Amino acid sequence: MQSQMKTRRWCCTGWMLAAGWMCIVSFPGMGWGNTALQKEAVLPLSLAQKAANAALAKCEEGGYRVSVAVVDRGGNVKVLLRGDGAGPHTQDSSVRKAYTASSIRRSTQELAELLTKVPHLQALRDMNERILILGGGLPVVLEHEVVGGIGVGGAPGTQFDEACALAGVASIGAQTSTP
Repeated sequence: MQSQMKTRRWCCTGWMLAAGWMCIVSFPGMGWGNTALQKEAVLPLSLAQKAANAALAKCEEGGYRVSVAVVDRGGNVKVLLRGDGAGPHTQDSSVRKAYTASSIRRSTQELAELLTKVPHLQALRDMNERILILGGGLPVVLEHEVVGGIGVGGAPGTQFDEACALAGVASIGAQTSTP
């Protein structure tokens, strides 16, 4: 008798598990059946190159010796240009500004001004070693999504770095903030 009861319990348990599994598979919005992948806009290499070249050209017009970096949304370098005569440090600063603008999704000049006004936000500088809160970095926004960042380093003032970065963003029809 006990053996029959155990068999029935296992049989019922098996059917309940099978029914539960069928529900999960049948309703993809629930549980393990949800296998839909998220889609993200990607900054194509051709646009990254165009933006970097436009930013470098703008700075060269002003006589500035700079480096320009464009990163993707994850902060990975897509393009790095070092203009003739630019100091070796300008490469690092341009990459870090682009990374900062992309990851924090704000202009690095705006961030620098914000830290001056709200001192308790100084910890933003220490989030990781790649952050550089110094004007010259802008997020690159295409189709209402931040797809990367652009950074310029080496002009004789952060306002000039930012103006060159803005020329790069404008050259590809992108914006610097989400609506």
